[in-house]
Order: sequence, then structure tokens, then C-alpha cells
Amino acid sequence: MIPLHGIGGRQDLPVPFGLAVGGAAVAVALSFVVLGLAWRNPKYRGDASGVPLPRAIGRLIDAGWFRWVVRLFGLATFLYAMVSLMFGVDRLTNPIFGFVYILVWVGLVPISLVFGPVWRTLNPLRTIHLLFSKLLRQPPSKGLLELPSWVGLWPATLGIFAFTWLELVAPDRATIPVLQAWLALYFVITLFGAVLFGDRWFAQGDPFEAYATLMARMSPWGRRTDGALVLRRPLENLDSLKPQPGLVGIVAALLGSTAYDGFSNSSAWIGWAQNQDVSMTWLGTGALILFILFVLVTYSGATVLAGRLSDSSRKALPGLFAHSVVPIAFGYVVAHYLTLLILEGQRTLIYLSDPLSNGANVFGTGLLAVNTGITNHSTAISVIQVLAVVCGHLLGVISAHDRAVALFPRAKALAGQLPLLIVMVGYTCGGLLLLFSS
Repeated sequence: MIPLHGIGGRQDLPVPFGLAVGGAAVAVALSFVVLGLAWRNPKYRGDASGVPLPRAIGRLIDAGWFRWVVRLFGLATFLYAMVSLMFGVDRLTNPIFGFVYILVWVGLVPISLVFGPVWRTLNPLRTIHLLFSKLLRQPPSKGLLELPSWVGLWPATLGIFAFTWLELVAPDRATIPVLQAWLALYFVITLFGAVLFGDRWFAQGDPFEAYATLMARMSPWGRRTDGALVLRRPLENLDSLKPQPGLVGIVAALLGSTAYDGFSNSSAWIGWAQNQDVSMTWLGTGALILFILFVLVTYSGATVLAGRLSDSSRKALPGLFAHSVVPIAFGYVVAHYLTLLILEGQRTLIYLSDPLSNGANVFGTGLLAVNTGITNHSTAISVIQVLAVVCGHLLGVISAHDRAVALFPRAKALAGQLPLLIVMVGYTCGGLLLLFSS
């Protein structure tokens, strides 16, 4: 399988690695002190905030024809890639592997950051369901059953776990039969869920759409409560994320799986696992679950303890603070997968120029070739990785602080944040150690 880490290593940092980790922890802790002194009242207004975009832009984005252009583009791209899945040769040069693991899974992050929740419109399965609904002359929101409110995002959480297991653990995951089997199950479950529960299922059951929508909260684009398209501060957009069942699970799955990715590439883990009598698949599955559970338990425990320290009896505190974990997950994705997206993304696009060429460039290698110039800047890459992790945690601390001063009594707001601060400092140090452990 393609290596999932950046080019730089701890030896490429301009300062000793221990000093970088210590400095990152101090920066996160110091930000808490500064916020406690200078940020005493909530500043974010969520969906009620934002500067309206010019009416011409709003009319264009909301125009039915424009949305259909985007939908059909997403569907056409999907069908084009499926040619490689169904008829391509079972080799790593088959572009379907890069299309699924890199352009879609990793590429959803920059796409959502730049364009906002555009995947709702690009999603090919949502478009297929919409077309069939129109053919049957039924509203796409109509299903055979009502989706219970307690379900929330738990189906998407399980889907994210299933995909990260495929990407990081599954044996022969870079073979056509395995990918065909996983995608077939994904298509059937997603479309069958849409038939049962209507198009609401995509937001709650499609792991790719739920993931993209969550990352889009880091985008400056949003829609105000009055329906207007607006430009707002990214963290204010994040503040509009509403707690619902499964939200904590989905951020734990994203953060825990990315942490496991770093751990699974470490020489210590590989050396230990290879000397065990249990198969790597079972060991990897167990470790992936443990990493996700670790994030889930430590985060949830910190929010519950925060409620006790601040004399707040809210049972929904884990969900109310879950938005503060999104910037951390975003920073981890940038740190782990930026160079993968740049290098292997280019290679995938070249292979896609002829989906049945199995690696041969139909336009000639002289015209299309991977630009590997980024490999000459390992020090800069290592610095970017550290900054991505640290900045993600700093943004998480800011988001958590603004929510804390809005929810907790003013006199105990700082005390209530201490458990979350400790957990975030731990995530910072652990994230850097795992990132540079290979």
C-alpha cells in the first residue's frame, strides 16, 4: 500500500524534537492562560453570524441549473472512475486506488475547506437517489420508514470506522477484489438506507458526506438562519455545529484512526506485531479500536469532569464541546496526508488520463509527469507538520473556551476547562510523537 506519511522526519526539524514537543505543549497551555485573561464573554454567534455574499453569487449558487451542473459533474467523475474498478487490471497502477484513498478521502478536506459543504451536491449516490426519486415522481425526502432521532450520526461513525479499517488494516486492501467488495457494500447500504429513510440518510449514514460536512465547518462559507449565504469567521462557522447523537463518536473515529495511522507505521509497533502469533489483521483491528476508544473515553471523561468542576449538570456536554475536536482532527489530516495528496494525487490524475492504461500515460510521459520537487524541502515539510498539529490544537482550545464561557458560570469557567486543557495538551504531545515515530 502507498505510504501515508510525509517526507520529513524528526531529524529534519530545525530544533531538537524534544524541544519541539515541549514547545508545542507550552504553546497550547499558554494560549489557555491568555484566553482566560482576555476572553471573558462568548464572541461567536454560530448560524446567526456572517456577512451576506453579493446577491448575484447567492442567486447563482442557489440556481437549480447550477446545482444540476455540479451534481452531474460529480456523477460523471464517479462513473468514469468506476471504469477502472470494474475493468482495470489488478495492479497498484490502477487509478481506482488513488481515486478512493487519496482524491476522495484525503481530497475531501481541501475541497470542503475551500468550497464549504459542496459534497452534498457532488455526492454521486445522492444524485442517483434524486434521479430515481424524480423518475418515480416521489420527493427524495420521502422514505418507507422514519429514522429515529437517537440514531444521529452513529451509522456514519460506523462507516468511517469501516473505511479506515479498509485503508489501514484490511489484508490485500490494495487489490481490486477487496476494494470492489467494500464499495459494493457501501453502495448497497447507502442507497438502501436512502430508500428506507429518504435523503436524510445521506447526512447521517454516508461516511464520506458526514466527514466532508464536518470538515466544511472549517470553511468561511455558511448559510445564515435567514437562509442567506454568508462569509464568516471559520471558528464561528464551527460554533454553529449542533450536538447530536454520534457526533462525539465521529470525531473520535476521525482523530483515533489518524493517530493509529501514525502508530502503525512506527518501527516499535511493526517489530512487536511481527513477533506475535496473532495475525497482523487482528492486531491492527484491535489497535485501531483501542485508539478510537481512547479518544472517546478521554474526551468524554474530560467534558464530564469539566461539568462537575464548573457546577454544570448538563448531560450533553460531550456533544456541546465536540466542535472543538474538529480543528484538531483537521490539523492531524494536514500533518499526515499533505505530501501524500500532493505527490500521489498527481500520479492518480495521470493514471486517470486513461483509466484502462494500467499506469501508461496515454498522453506520453514527457507531457505528464509527477513533480517531485516537494521532496527537496523535508525541513519545511516537518515544520508544516508540527505547525498543523499545534495550530489545530490552538484552534480547538479557542473553540472550547468560547463555548465554556457561554455555558459555565463565569466564576468557574476557567476551572471547568482544565480537564479539557490537559487532554488537549496530551493529544498535542502524543500526536507529534506518533507523527514522527516511523
